[in-house]
Amino acid sequence: MRYIPRLIICLMLLSSCKSEKKETGVKETTPKELTIAEKIANAHGFENWKNVAEVRFTFKVDRDTIKGKGRSWVWRPKDDKVKMIVGETEVAYSRRQMDSAHIGADQGFINDKFWLLVPFQLVWDTSATISELKEMVSPIKKDSLQMITLTYPSDGGGYTPGDAYDIFFDDKYMIREWVFRQGNSEKPSLTTTFENFKDFNGIKIAIDHKQEGGNWNLNFADVNITLE
Repeated sequence: MRYIPRLIICLMLLSSCKSEKKETGVKETTPKELTIAEKIANAHGFENWKNVAEVRFTFKVDRDTIKGKGRSWVWRPKDDKVKMIVGETEVAYSRRQMDSAHIGADQGFINDKFWLLVPFQLVWDTSATISELKEMVSPIKKDSLQMITLTYPSDGGGYTPGDAYDIFFDDKYMIREWVFRQGNSEKPSLTTTFENFKDFNGIKIAIDHKQEGGNWNLNFADVNITLE
């Protein structure tokens, strides 16, 4: 009879251990809902950016039959080193160790990189604000698209503070058109398409940006993205 109480105690301890294991088990977590900015960036291949070692491209503007010569860039984003080539002139610098001699080149780089990789800028530029989503008709092709507005703070530094961009994208989160409004003015400063997308090692880039009528085209040539 002495062994019965001990057996009961052992069974109670075993039951307690099993119950404790259930309570301290790993709880399932709900996946974080992506923001609109993250969905747009991912649609353009942002998940592959972490593997990018070097970006090369030439920024050009063609008007009617006049072909722009453009500015060529080599950018190593891991260490933020930049080289600009314009004709016979080359300027190389590190964005981590800027001096006044490189301001002009860097202004051109920031502008040209922004056009090239604006879907990623939505994620990178954390000082900017992004509006609520709207259903809108695009200004050039008159397509029914979704729109957000990216606005930079007027006192947030940078080369063009206070600017705003109305970004129109489709149901696959691919950008189709945008409106640039300098200083967040109500009147558009520039409106273009995003078209002729090409895939460069998983990074999707719109090669052509045309104004209404098609006689003006901001475009990219010699694009090459090298992975590690």
